[in-house]
Amino acid sequence: MKIEIEIENLKCGGCAATIKKGLLSLDSIKEVDVNVDKSIVSITSEVDNLLLVKEKLSKLGYPEVGDKNTIVHKAKSFVSCAVGRIDS
Repeated sequence: MKIEIEIENLKCGGCAATIKKGLLSLDSIKEVDVNVDKSIVSITSEVDNLLLVKEKLSKLGYPEVGDKNTIVHKAKSFVSCAVGRIDS
């Protein structure tokens, strides 16, 4: 099953690295692709786990477009971005 989600706060490859690492930690996720230019995350999964994926993205600081994008989300995404740059 392939899922695409347009997200907030995606700025760079560091963000993308954090998102990939975070989503691949979920059991059923097989593949993650992040399009930084379009702010789209594409996930290949064994099961329909859209809600779980959206929750994970939000916890990382990258809520789906249309969801609440609070100052906390923005701060988390800034930290995730920095960590992603160090880890990649």
